Amino acid sequence: MELAGVVGPAKACELTGRSRATFYRRHRPPVAAARRSPKPYSERVQPRALSPGERAEVLAVLNSERFADMSPASVWATLLDEGVYLASWRTFYRILAAEGQTGERRGQATHPPHVKPELLAAAPNRVWTWDITKIKGPSKHSYFYLYVILDIFSRYVVGWMLASNESGELAKELVTQTCEKYGVDTLRLTVHADRGSSMTSKTVAMLYADLDIVRSHSRPRVSNDNPYSESQFKTLKYRPDFPDRFGTIAEARQFCRRFFAWYNHEHRHSGIGYLAPAVVYFGQAEAVHAARGHVLDAAYAAHPERFVNRPPVPPPLPKPAGINHKPGDQADAAGVPERSEVVPPQRSTTG
Repeated sequence: MELAGVVGPAKACELTGRSRATFYRRHRPPVAAARRSPKPYSERVQPRALSPGERAEVLAVLNSERFADMSPASVWATLLDEGVYLASWRTFYRILAAEGQTGERRGQATHPPHVKPELLAAAPNRVWTWDITKIKGPSKHSYFYLYVILDIFSRYVVGWMLASNESGELAKELVTQTCEKYGVDTLRLTVHADRGSSMTSKTVAMLYADLDIVRSHSRPRVSNDNPYSESQFKTLKYRPDFPDRFGTIAEARQFCRRFFAWYNHEHRHSGIGYLAPAVVYFGQAEAVHAARGHVLDAAYAAHPERFVNRPPVPPPLPKPAGINHKPGDQADAAGVPERSEVVPPQRSTTG
């Protein structure tokens, strides 16, 4: 550097054999030019972008009465068929997204939410539940239709019918005959079912209105709203002697007669203290419960050493039965007015 100051950079580089570029690079480093801060992406304007006026025109067309319920792609295709091109259909979506209008554009029919059925019965003939199940006939795709009405408090099958088809007229006939057979006070009765075509038919609805029966329906696609009928059908179809197919409808009826006689009078149901449904339905539960207690007392008196913790007691008497009711809701069922044993006591005028 000192030599360059005396003879000049060019002569100094020649005398020392060094490149002048190296000399200048080391002793006079370049000064970086000032750089502008980058512009935010949101503030950048692409030269090919639509102008604010064109964007406003597209938005006005999309929100017009003619196109308000059409998708942007459908609007774009419709305009194109009419010889009009405003922008690509993807640009339509971008404009709507910038305005927060990318939700459902079409008009939608709204339906009121279905109310969860809440039923509670503290005695027989307060709440019946009924359903229809198919059982296989003699050939492929042939079925018989089994209609079953169940009293949920006692689990007693109060009525059943086996038919070759499903219809509201047959359901009306079964409900009418069952009410007459047992002399049911229909003013205190609620009949619950799912939303099958027979259950929601006008024929059955008019019958309920004539008999002053409160009707209740399950929510769509919620099998838990009709648990008693579903459980009873499982008991039927999982019996060891239940065949894969029935040869004739007479054969199927004969099987159902045997099954329902066993189910009502011999089957000890776990939900009602292992009593037979007929015992509970006809008011014999307390007598049978007391007799069981006498047997257990005698067993305890004969061999108390065999019962380590406490004297044996029979299973408790049946408690109020309900649909979509918690155990705590059933505790005070015996103390509510008779008409309020079924909750809610509202009449439905629509399926």
